[in-house]
Amino acid sequence: MGRVELRKVSKTFPPSIRAVDDVDLVIEEGEFVTLLGPSGCGKTTTLRIIAGFDEPEKGLILINDQDVTTLPPYHRDCGMVFQSLALFPHMNVFGNIAYSMRIRKLPKTEMQDKVIELLQLVKLSGMEKRRIEQLSGGQRQRVAFARALAMNPSVFLLDEPFAALDKNLREEMQIELRRLQKRIQITTVFVTHDQREAMSMSDRIVVMNQGRIEQVGSPRAIYLNPASAFVANFIGTTNLISATVKAVDHKTIHLMTPDGSILAANEELDVTEGKECLISLRPESIRLSAEIDKNLENSFLGEVGFKRHVGELIEYYVNTQSGQEIIASYQTGRPEFSEGDTVRVLVDPKACKILESDHP
Repeated sequence: MGRVELRKVSKTFPPSIRAVDDVDLVIEEGEFVTLLGPSGCGKTTTLRIIAGFDEPEKGLILINDQDVTTLPPYHRDCGMVFQSLALFPHMNVFGNIAYSMRIRKLPKTEMQDKVIELLQLVKLSGMEKRRIEQLSGGQRQRVAFARALAMNPSVFLLDEPFAALDKNLREEMQIELRRLQKRIQITTVFVTHDQREAMSMSDRIVVMNQGRIEQVGSPRAIYLNPASAFVANFIGTTNLISATVKAVDHKTIHLMTPDGSILAANEELDVTEGKECLISLRPESIRLSAEIDKNLENSFLGEVGFKRHVGELIEYYVNTQSGQEIIASYQTGRPEFSEGDTVRVLVDPKACKILESDHP
């Protein structure tokens, strides 16, 4: 297993694109950590810096407490799977997996035993003589995994390896990779822009934006307690409502929304009256009621503008009196509303997350 540490790492591409900006990160032995963010956020550059394909202009990279900042990729004890997989089409499965072992001149018998062992590990036993063009997309993926693991690296690096796969195969390979990683207990750094993929696979997620780390934490912690509006929007779906702090009462913060409604949030934050902020509300935490004449606590009126079924869920797009659209997500089986219905939007104080208003 391997431990990876980045200390104050920065990388700028000409003319002045700050791809990675002062990144500090520790990845512990055996962890599955995902670098997540939109295109251009710096996640792939960060992975390439760990691998040694890009050199930072500032900062240190340590693997197992050894400074590898200036070492070439083949001296870093990392195995990497690229987005394109980069398999050799003129070689069969055995040749692809054995490539790095041949370069390092391992004995033939040892090399053959290792390839057989890896084929068993990735569930491709007996396919060593197959040519790459004879394999399915999932089988090629497994060959790429086996090739990256051929030299027993202490760190496994993957750059959006499932990007070209269809939805069903992609989900199948996510499960296969996670099972493989748990079985061999290898430290893994995975890059994706797909938040569902990151949420389903990771021990921890590193959310990146414009070269910087916005938040690091478990999938559940990041989803339930986003550190910024960017994270709240990128990890799942959220409703962001502008608000002003009206009063702070022990563990409850009272906020006024643009339509004049008062919402309470059960949060212990150091905020003062008059502070501008954002309320983050996940769609599944919102409930709708037909009791529009009752002035219920922590609620406001709206009109259902759009409704759609998504699997077992119903999503309601509700227009508030201030002109904002709020999404509420329901399991089917509850009382349903129709487009055009006036509804009361009920908000759980425990579900209100207060964020800085000046975040992107």
